[in-house]
Amino acid sequence: MSGNDITMLITIAVYLVGMVVIGILFSKKNNSVGDFYLGGRKLGPLVTAMSAEASDMSSWLLMGLPGVALLCGTAEASWTAIGLAVGTYVNWLIVAKRLRTYTQKCDAITLPDFFRNRYRDRSNALLGIAAVIILVFFVPYTASGFAACGKLFNSLFDIDYHTAMIISAAVIILYTSIGGFLAASTTDLIQSIVMTLALIVIVLFGINTAGGFDAVIENAKELPGYLSLTLSHDIESGTSNPYSFLTIISTLAWGLGYFGMPHVLLRFMAIKDSKKIKTSRRIATVWVVISMAIAVFIGIAGNAAAANGSVDAITSSDQAERIIIKLAQLLNQHGLLAAIVAGLVLAGILASTMSTADSQLLTASSGMSENILKGVFKMKLSDRGSMLVARGVLVVIAVLGVILAWDQESSVFSIVSFAWAGFGATFGPVVLTALFWKRSNKWGALAGMVSGGVMVFVWKYLIAPNCADWGLGFLNVYELLPAFIAGLIAIIAVSLLTKKPEAEITEEFEEVNKLCKA
Repeated sequence: MSGNDITMLITIAVYLVGMVVIGILFSKKNNSVGDFYLGGRKLGPLVTAMSAEASDMSSWLLMGLPGVALLCGTAEASWTAIGLAVGTYVNWLIVAKRLRTYTQKCDAITLPDFFRNRYRDRSNALLGIAAVIILVFFVPYTASGFAACGKLFNSLFDIDYHTAMIISAAVIILYTSIGGFLAASTTDLIQSIVMTLALIVIVLFGINTAGGFDAVIENAKELPGYLSLTLSHDIESGTSNPYSFLTIISTLAWGLGYFGMPHVLLRFMAIKDSKKIKTSRRIATVWVVISMAIAVFIGIAGNAAAANGSVDAITSSDQAERIIIKLAQLLNQHGLLAAIVAGLVLAGILASTMSTADSQLLTASSGMSENILKGVFKMKLSDRGSMLVARGVLVVIAVLGVILAWDQESSVFSIVSFAWAGFGATFGPVVLTALFWKRSNKWGALAGMVSGGVMVFVWKYLIAPNCADWGLGFLNVYELLPAFIAGLIAIIAVSLLTKKPEAEITEEFEEVNKLCKA
């Protein structure tokens, strides 16, 4: 290992130690389970905005999105980014304030709590099913983050993938289990700053490595369909394929996922002053638009750098997702200061991963300890006992994530895509109808959750793979779109076919309406 490599590794190590220190500092502020999971609803507008978006973007921003742009050109990457940008803005615009108000009104500290309390579900069926859904989709989502960390250290320092993944997971577990929600949110703010610096440095260095901006654009123009929004480039054959209108709609549907993301919605629930949500919305939207635009261009520049031989030829999604790592390795060869900057870039990849993994672990832990053990099985636990159980469950879930991430060839983009669809389809329609439709009831919410979740699996593993054989190729769309529609239809149909909500429920709905308009 060279001196520059050691410098880069030390920079990353300092960053990791800093995250643990933050966890220790915030451990003193966790006096109750509510503090541990929701920070006592004390987040300021800046922390709320940046922790929401940092926990949302994950390693997908610095690995998945540039990888897609590098391999396929601008169509899929751009339409995905546009869908997410619009989804981010609309989620902040219509959901944030109302969810903050409603969850405080009905005394809920988790999303499953909100569903149960909103519909007065004394059977706890909504609570239990929602908590199980969180576990089913968050474990693989967390696994994608651990996989990204393992790939990072394996590519850079030839450290065994599994060893690197376990060490990274241990650091995330340590600061999250010690500091809880406040530590996760504060580290997310810091991590969003590091991620931003990483994006800026790498896009500038990538353009320079490829021979300048003109060289990047010329390379892209020579590739069939690469800069088109209606064609997709095939890097293996060197040809282009049509990117149909239905495929565009399907890709834009990524934005629907925001309405059901528990770790993002928790930030809305935790903001101290709902009147500051407008400020948070502006910060979040601007950051998302700029960061995704840069990430897409990194992929385009990376393709040009591969074309001129600056980095090795790239032919697979696994290789494409490592383009920032490859560029950071090149940057590391330009002296001591460059090695430190390269270390910060790689810390940015860790930041994008950790900022999501910590939130996912907390949310999954709350689903098991608060919603299943205490809510469904009625376990009587003191605050101290609840904290111990919460931390224990967090560790168990992290271990499951490590096991699922054991395959080094797993694709970050594919895993995140499936988990995103799962949450968007199961929770998204329920959140929207719970917040905005007075006539919705618990039976509709149950039907929507189950229908959305089942459709994600059915579409992904049964319908989509067989579309071509059935002569229905147009149905090969992102599973989130049909599953979201199925969930929404189920909620509306079942709610209208079953008994109206009780007066107590509708009166609370009207009170929330008045509070949101005030």
